[in-house]
Amino acid sequence: MYQQATQAYQNSAKNTADPRELEAELLMKAAARLTLLKNDWDNYSREDRNEVLIFNRKLWTIFTTDATAEESPLPPEIKTNIGNLGVFIMRETMNILARPNKDSLDTLININRAIAAGLRGQTEPPAQR
Repeated sequence: MYQQATQAYQNSAKNTADPRELEAELLMKAAARLTLLKNDWDNYSREDRNEVLIFNRKLWTIFTTDATAEESPLPPEIKTNIGNLGVFIMRETMNILARPNKDSLDTLININRAIAAGLRGQTEPPAQR
């Protein structure tokens, strides 16, 4: 599954020159997958639910690791904020994996959309479907 997140990142990199746009695209892809899961919750097996959640978690692991790396050019306060958000995403994902509840997906979906909008310079995230 880690390979899927990495492969998605690499495939998007080929089509996207701007790293911020690449990150926004991947966050929107994860948000779309989470939205599909929420909207069709009962038709997903536990394994399929977990795969969607783990994809999002791994994507955030990559973002958090990259953003908080010592060589990252981001200001320290941004590194800290992204690190804290990454920890929150991990904790929230583990809670959903332990106690599956489709309504709990809203937080992850909204965070992904909001961060993607910010990366794209938009003032508001795209509308939820």
